[in-house]
Amino acid sequence: MAGEPDIFALMASELSEIRNLYSKLFHMTTLPKNWITEGHIDFEYKKYQLLAYLQETNKHFNAMKLYPVLSDLIDHYHDLKELKSGSSEMDKLFPKSLDSIDFEKGKLNYQSKVSEDGVMKELSLITEFALPKLVSQIEEGRTIYDYVEDQLEFEPVGIVPIYNQEGYILLSREQKKEVHAFRYKSSLLHFAGEKFRSISMWLVGVFQRSLVNTLEKIKMDLVREIKELPNPATWRIHSQLEFPIEETLIPISKRLLLKSVSA
Repeated sequence: MAGEPDIFALMASELSEIRNLYSKLFHMTTLPKNWITEGHIDFEYKKYQLLAYLQETNKHFNAMKLYPVLSDLIDHYHDLKELKSGSSEMDKLFPKSLDSIDFEKGKLNYQSKVSEDGVMKELSLITEFALPKLVSQIEEGRTIYDYVEDQLEFEPVGIVPIYNQEGYILLSREQKKEVHAFRYKSSLLHFAGEKFRSISMWLVGVFQRSLVNTLEKIKMDLVREIKELPNPATWRIHSQLEFPIEETLIPISKRLLLKSVSA
């Protein structure tokens, strides 16, 4: 009838919007920190959002790439645990709009853009669904971490000096002739009254391993080239199998090094 909306056109438009929405989900590589309260707060939508993200993390784990995926998973897990501990915390993540201005107190009053009726129920469903999924994926990552660590040989090159908070890491792999030389520096971080030791690493050279060009010779070459470390602590990390350097070997190397660097 003339003047009435075309119901089929409306349905087609809605289906197209839904299709575009879900197509974006299946191409997700990361999950926003406030993913649970951003966008559509709907259990089915959030479920597919999470599953699409977990599918992507699986691709990284299958390629033996641990970071930053594993640390992101742990962060998402802790965020959800904190939200689950008190519904009042969830309200802080909702988008808000300016409601009024209190000129007497000089205060801006904001109001949540979403109503709490039904929202908390959806968030509870999403949280209960997501937490065990995240735990399972984290355990998968930790299993890979333990497996990789078991394949690594970690030992000093030469005598370790008393001052070992700076030095070099010589990273090699069984099937490769290259030796990646990293310089490292350890530092103390102060947070919430606690002290934490961190390790920074950066590449300073790539050498070819041979009968003549041994790790000891590479260490001496570094000493001659970088004058500021005349007696550096130097460590050998050798992988029996082929693993990604940036995403896996470097992060695990840092953790191994933290156990040996003096406080």
